[in-house]
Amino acid sequence: MTTASQRIPAAVRPLVSERARKTLDIVEKFVNEECIPADEVYKAQLGQGPGRWSYPPIMEDLKAKAKALGLWNMFLAKGHYKEGAGFTNLEFGLMSEQFGRSVTASEATNNAAPDTGNMELLSKYGTEAQKKQWLEPLLRGEIRSCYVMTEPDSACSDATNVQLSIKRDGDSYVLNGQKWWISGAGDPRCAVYIVLGKTDPDHAEKYKQQSIIIVPSNTPGIEIKRMLSVYGYDHAPHGHAHLVFKDVRVPANNIVLGESRGFEVMQGRMGPGRIHHCMRSIGTAEEALSWLLTRANAPHKKPFGKQLSEQGVILHWIAKARIDIDAARLIVLNAAAAIDAGDAKSALGEIAQAKILVPNLALEIIDKAVQTYGAEGVCQDTPLAAMWAIVRTVRIADGPDEAHLEQLGKRENRRAAEAAKQIQRQMDLTEALFKKWKVKESGPCSRL
Repeated sequence: MTTASQRIPAAVRPLVSERARKTLDIVEKFVNEECIPADEVYKAQLGQGPGRWSYPPIMEDLKAKAKALGLWNMFLAKGHYKEGAGFTNLEFGLMSEQFGRSVTASEATNNAAPDTGNMELLSKYGTEAQKKQWLEPLLRGEIRSCYVMTEPDSACSDATNVQLSIKRDGDSYVLNGQKWWISGAGDPRCAVYIVLGKTDPDHAEKYKQQSIIIVPSNTPGIEIKRMLSVYGYDHAPHGHAHLVFKDVRVPANNIVLGESRGFEVMQGRMGPGRIHHCMRSIGTAEEALSWLLTRANAPHKKPFGKQLSEQGVILHWIAKARIDIDAARLIVLNAAAAIDAGDAKSALGEIAQAKILVPNLALEIIDKAVQTYGAEGVCQDTPLAAMWAIVRTVRIADGPDEAHLEQLGKRENRRAAEAAKQIQRQMDLTEALFKKWKVKESGPCSRL
């Protein structure tokens, strides 16, 4: 059986260092031999402590093994952050694919969202005091964090709509409002919230009305109103919370980068994270395909006297899945390479392509795997139903498909005049050639 490093696409292989290739193989082995076997134990340990939201102790064992192998904080990209393990976005993308095959792998190696994005944000924009207080313990895996943006009463696919109030009061800011779908807020280790709200709702420029502020999770006035489920899954101990902020007072020096710079900070945080999501989703799709192959070739289950793999339609599903996964991987790695060559802002088009394409094809592959298992595929006896629920959220998280399609379409449509000019020039040259060679046109030649 080939190793992960041997399966690196030829188009990007020159961009992957020897060190990264060796690490990729260690990651694959760690996921296969430690994390995936531990996934069900992790789930079984939920609720065995003080309540459903207690922390499964097997995770600390996995973390210790990951640290011993040098698999820690690989997400902080070389050339962009001084912290981290010194891998590029592309190299870490290949590792993220492996993490996406397991429930526990990302957290076990301290490469789990939303901590990854929050650590990038603090590393890039935080003051030295903010880094010491929050970034350093996050890097050590001692605490966890949340990114607090979405609101129940606002259309937050457009983040300018956020309404949570952040008002200056002396040497403090006071927060009032509600937030929901705050992933990670259920975890008892979640110590810090990175909160987006409005400091200047009347600013003439709508992208300068917002600020981001650091809020310790134990600050008085924060209430976890309820925990939300995803297609019935509570995702404990991580979870997704509906939070209420009532007169929550935090020091003024907790503001990130300064007032009115929330969008700048937010956009700087989101680019690489979308690549991480996409590569994990590709790993999930690969795992779903493995489950599909296993059921399709199960010797003891032969509907109508044949294994499913002998049915033509199943073979078509398998072939299509292989094509889609390999094509999507190249799209995502191209986006990662574009970030490495510049930054997330210079790779917006490539990131959007990946964000739109990957979760949709992953969902299709998971759905085909579910179909091969029949009723077993929709229950807890395989991981497929949970995979589908998780990946379905990726079509909404970090901006819905439609928002990315709109922006990508506008960006591509800017080429219209250039495209028309080129076509017209080619048609003019064709007309000149007809005259030169004294050949009659075979039909009417349209003009733009």
